[in-house]
Amino acid sequence: MLPVLPEPPSGAAAAARPGASAGAPVVPGAPATTDASALLAALTAGLASGDDLAALLLRFLEPLAHIAGARGGALRLLDEQAAGLHLVGGVGLPDEVLAAERVVDAGCGVCGAALSSHEPQWTDDLAPCTHRTTGHYFGEDCRRVLAVPLRYRGRTLGLVNLFFEQGRQPAEDVLALCKTVGELLGLALHNAQLERENLRATVLHERQALAADLHDSIGQSLTFVKLRLPLLHDAIDARDSAGAARLFEDVRQAVGQAHGSLRGLLTQYRTPPDPLGLDHALRQAAEQLRRATGVVLDLHNALPPHALAAEQEVQVALVAQEALNNIARHAGASRVWLTLGMTPASDVQLTVEDDGRGLARAADDDAGGSRSESHYGLAIMRERAARLGGTLQVAPRETGGTRVTLRFPPPGAPGGS
Repeated sequence: MLPVLPEPPSGAAAAARPGASAGAPVVPGAPATTDASALLAALTAGLASGDDLAALLLRFLEPLAHIAGARGGALRLLDEQAAGLHLVGGVGLPDEVLAAERVVDAGCGVCGAALSSHEPQWTDDLAPCTHRTTGHYFGEDCRRVLAVPLRYRGRTLGLVNLFFEQGRQPAEDVLALCKTVGELLGLALHNAQLERENLRATVLHERQALAADLHDSIGQSLTFVKLRLPLLHDAIDARDSAGAARLFEDVRQAVGQAHGSLRGLLTQYRTPPDPLGLDHALRQAAEQLRRATGVVLDLHNALPPHALAAEQEVQVALVAQEALNNIARHAGASRVWLTLGMTPASDVQLTVEDDGRGLARAADDDAGGSRSESHYGLAIMRERAARLGGTLQVAPRETGGTRVTLRFPPPGAPGGS
């Protein structure tokens, strides 16, 4: 349990997950030193508690904005290529601003200056922000922006933006607090990446163990069967009934042993996540489609880093793979599009589209009509969507072809994994 933080004035609402916002400003309340002590104590306890990382980071965004006297705030993470800043969530920001700020170029404006200098940066030049958004938030409700990099051991992992209605710069003690919080949040991100790398190493070890089990059990049984089958064929040709019966019994026992080993392995092991992450798994699936059909897949993954749990990544990758397999077998497509990101309602959405002739009776099957063997893969995809607490829709594409859409809540959301 985290220590209770001072409550901000009513109207300053925090975003529990990406997309949530509040229109009222976040304003200073209690003296900064008291609030700062409570914030740092709660943040330190949160780092030690092992809570969900995204929820932990967002939990401290509102009190930080509250202490600094900011109207709103945003938390962004750098992607693995350090080319884009992905919005994790925000407070005090209109929905249209959250939608426009989901992905920002890492070199853009004050954010780029903070990343390159490794220090908090303060500006009243809002032209880059105004260019991306509609409405009058930048220039009216927000007149200055503070960007605080999240760093640990010389590496920048993301940043926090604070949006101010007034033009005056926060006091030095507030800037120092922002920098300290940035370093602590950077530590949390660093630890999360270490855990992810450890998970990948563990998965690789488990896969090697599975390969060894397959070789020692099923592989050896099938090799034995392969050696016995020619002898069985020869015995049948020679009308050697006794020899054929003996060899048949050998094969029967070996197949039974292989089947028992397979059931044991299926009980013991679950499908592991790609050790290099979901983006790598999707790119591998795209490459397999190209090799099988010659069709090039347009892949766009706008999902923030660490947005999904490992099991969620597995289910998303398997749904994408099954959708691509259906396209390869049935669609006759010349172009395929795969998009992964967040919806305006802050759900995770995977969309796989093709310009082919479409899946036969896809609309009827999606309504629960057809349950033929040709649509067995669609039934499996729906089961995976249900495990994620979401839905799967299969529908004709407006300009021809088929669109498969998987939508589910992110971790920590009601109904999410």
